[in-house]
Amino acid sequence: MDSESWIGRSAQQIADAVRRGDAQPRWVVQQHLERIERLNPQLGAFRKIRHEEALAEADALAARSDLGQLPLAGVPVAVKDNVAVAGEQTRNGSAASSEAVNDSDHPVVARLRAAGAIVVGLTNVPELCLTPMTDSVYGIARNPWNRQSTPGGSSGGSAAAVAAALVPIAHGNDGLGSIRIPACFCGLVGIKPGAGVVPAVLNEDGSPSWHGLSENGPLATTVQDAALALSVMADDPQLAELDEAVVDEAAAQEAAVSEKRVRVGVSVRSTQLGLPIDHRCAAAANATADLLGTFGHAIRPHTARYPMWLGPAVLRTWFSCAHQDARTLDSAKLDRSTRQMAGLGRALNAAHFGGAGARKRWRDGGGAEAFFGDVDVLVLPAVPVPPPFARRYGERAAVRNTITSVMVAQLFGPWNIAGWPAMNVPAGVHDAGGWPIGVQLIARPGGERLLLSLAAQIEAARPWARHAPEYAA
Repeated sequence: MDSESWIGRSAQQIADAVRRGDAQPRWVVQQHLERIERLNPQLGAFRKIRHEEALAEADALAARSDLGQLPLAGVPVAVKDNVAVAGEQTRNGSAASSEAVNDSDHPVVARLRAAGAIVVGLTNVPELCLTPMTDSVYGIARNPWNRQSTPGGSSGGSAAAVAAALVPIAHGNDGLGSIRIPACFCGLVGIKPGAGVVPAVLNEDGSPSWHGLSENGPLATTVQDAALALSVMADDPQLAELDEAVVDEAAAQEAAVSEKRVRVGVSVRSTQLGLPIDHRCAAAANATADLLGTFGHAIRPHTARYPMWLGPAVLRTWFSCAHQDARTLDSAKLDRSTRQMAGLGRALNAAHFGGAGARKRWRDGGGAEAFFGDVDVLVLPAVPVPPPFARRYGERAAVRNTITSVMVAQLFGPWNIAGWPAMNVPAGVHDAGGWPIGVQLIARPGGERLLLSLAAQIEAARPWARHAPEYAA
């Protein structure tokens, strides 16, 4: 009914209602747009709100003859401002970006729209999506759990939008943790699929962005919504069907485990000596593994150490990506931190020290496989430190931002380099700081459904607050 509120509902609930005819797309979208326009000034989640465009798209959707078959029928969705949306600019958090209007959608956006989703706006990102904090010339994104803190990055605007019930699901992408970090800080489910599952972010010349490390994926408040959104992005309906047995017969046979028994390793090691891991974050990883053990899965400590060369390789790769993305832009229009990072990346690449060999060694040379060992899923902390303050990091020196970024993102990069699926699952609230704690689940290539199914088990046994307390609908 048009008098009913759809704010705070899951994407699955909205789509079911629209398909049944119990909700009109325009009414659902109008409610979310009004909430966005009221709350965005205090959160900075959106760079662009598509009010008239979204309402027009909702009306067009209502007239579609296949409305009753669309998996995301009438669902408002936010898109991260580093992929193309037809009729809009893609600013990527930078005044140096092109002002040209896109002629067509990125394939992920096209798939979301084809499935019935309505793009209500473009979310804020840090400049060139380089840092795990979200600020740029277009504003500072703030965490709905505590507006003095960052929502993380680089998909920080998308995460803030979902955590504040501005939209039920949002698009993000993850090059070195950029979905999982904001999902952790904002208490959300966020999944980075493995390489090739979802059409990736590309450079202007068609080459893979971020040396092929960056993958598109969803942020959501429930595992089912994340699975549904990922299935649309991947054009694979089976990903939306969470497996009650956790692994199907083929996967179980391949992994040499019984139908319901998954070998789970739990690691609370830092990637490099001296990097901090808050003891509550480590405890959350152990508690999650123990919970999985109550479902009959085989739990064991994972004691392998990250190779000493891996952390520096991730750092060199990060600087190389900064150079790659900034090389065609007017440096005078870039933030101070971005210019400095790009300069260092240029020097590293010129010296053939940009991390390419180490990336190949970890992904293709057996490094990740050797580290993973004989487990099927690895459980480890997500962000191991409190969220940094929300501020204009782009105006600071790159060395200061590097220190902050490394502490936040240390446990994410190895799995981008490997090209393996990884996700954040909420794991409670820090008893001293009140900020959400998350755990990562990692699997081998092709393990997206396994991760989602395990996450659904965790959610059923240990449900979490779907939205930040102040913004609960």
